[in-house]
Parts: sequence; C-alpha cells; structure tokens
Amino acid sequence: MRYFLAIARTGHLTRAAREVGVTQPALSAMLRKLERELGSALVERTGRGVSLTESGRAFLRHAEDAVRAGERAARAVREIAGLEAGSIRVGGGATAVAYLLPPAVSRVRRAHPGLRFYVREAGSSAVASAVASGELDMGIVTLPVIAPGAEDLVKAPLVEDELRMIVPEGHRLAGRASFRWADLVGEDVVAFEAGTAVRQMIDRGAASAGVSLNVVMEVRSIESITSMVGAGIGVGFVSRFALAPADAAGGRGTGAAGLSCRDGRLTRRLAVVRRRDRAPSPAAAMFEGVLRERGRSIHKQD
Repeated sequence: MRYFLAIARTGHLTRAAREVGVTQPALSAMLRKLERELGSALVERTGRGVSLTESGRAFLRHAEDAVRAGERAARAVREIAGLEAGSIRVGGGATAVAYLLPPAVSRVRRAHPGLRFYVREAGSSAVASAVASGELDMGIVTLPVIAPGAEDLVKAPLVEDELRMIVPEGHRLAGRASFRWADLVGEDVVAFEAGTAVRQMIDRGAASAGVSLNVVMEVRSIESITSMVGAGIGVGFVSRFALAPADAAGGRGTGAAGLSCRDGRLTRRLAVVRRRDRAPSPAAAMFEGVLRERGRSIHKQD
C-alpha cells in the first residue's frame, strides 16, 4: 500500500520507485500483483506517466486510511516497548501495598511518567490466583504459595519480613524488646482477618505454645491495627516494615521497634510471582527488576 501511495502521489513509476527505494521493475511487478488480487486495473499509462483509474481512486482512499492505521499501531507498540506508555497490574497484601510498592512505583513513575499502575490489595492466595488467571501481571505474596494455579507461577524471593507485636502506651509490656506467647494470656488482641497468611502465622505461633488468643477485633490494614492498638483496644501484630525508619522500610515507617517473639521469631519470606508461561511486557519486566533491586537493598541494610 505504501508503494501504491507513492505511485499515486508522483504519477510516475520511475520516480515512485526512487522514492520508496526499489527498482522500477520491482515496483511494476508489485503493481501488477496488486491489480491481479483486486481484479481491476488501478492505473493507466499516460504520455507523462500514469494516472489512477476509477478503481484506483477508490482504492487510494482506503489505502491511505490503512497506512495511517498501521503507523498508529506501530507507534503504539514502539511506545510500549520504549516504556513511554503501557500499564502494570500488580497485587499484594497490606505490607506490600503500604510499604514495599510505593517507593518502587514512585521510582518508575519518575523515570517513565507515561506508565500507569493498577494496584490490588488482597491476601496472598487471592493475589496468586489473580496472577495465575492473568488478571494481574505480578504480585507480592507470602511463601509458600497456596492457591489454584500456583504451580504455574514463577516465584522470585524478594525480602524477609518479621511480624512484631505492638502494645498501647503504658501497657505492662511497653518498652520491652521481646515477648513470649504466655505473656498474651488474657490479653485482648487486634488481628488481621482470619484466613490471611499473616493471621495464620500468628495463630500457629500461639497454638504451638498452647496459647489461645483472645481476638476482639479483625481488620484488614496495618494502619487500622496501629490505630486500634493506639486507642488501647488491645495488642496487635504488624510487619517490621511498618515500624522501621522510613529510610530502611522505603515507606512510612514509624521508627518504633516492636516486640519480637522469644519463643521463635515470626518470620516470613515475601516473593514476587508471575506466570511461568507468559513473557512479561517490557513495563512489567522493568518493574519486577526494580522490586527485586529494592529487595536486595533492604537485605543489605539488614
């Protein structure tokens, strides 16, 4: 179609061939092939070159539209490949969304302002399932991944997290560096929702020490737990990234230390997951690299 547009524009086969960078015989052969496919003559020879037939004029309008559409399509692909456009769909739990994703997203947006993000906050199983089904490009989840389609996911370890207990001001455990599960007998607890990976870790830890937690409130976000504990409703458990200084957490750390468990630290491994059978888009691949670099940086600080 580009060759035909050159013929129509110049009205001369030799000049058109020179313009598009092919020989005149090659251009003539292309024109004959196109006319055979369409079943109609598109040009007719004149004393000074060629002119379009009625069929040629009709084909010209559509050829111009097709070439412009092709150019737009190619430009869109180049923009995505060059990270000038595109979207990244990522999911994670409360810790990932509040403390691990923001600095990575900020870095990418500064370098590539044309990229758009869709962030979903959900439990590890739900995030892993969404990645497996193709709803999300990637996710940050707690290992091991237990979800339908988990075997189809690539799991790249990201960073080690620790859950630490926080207590209201003036609490009998305030100021301590650690606790034992026996210290929680009779204590009211503000906890994450049942079924989440974090809640399961806490419940298993307490059960292993023969302690049944008195959960008086279940919430979804770290901020909610912090606020409820601050209001004196009970003790709670949050990620170390919610407590670390901002330069270590890369997010909105409070600077408080929290209490580690002396009966066995409540640690978990966070990983980036994506589908094994799908090559990530240039934007998604770049963002995964930024996340993994951030994980290495946190590991060095530890």
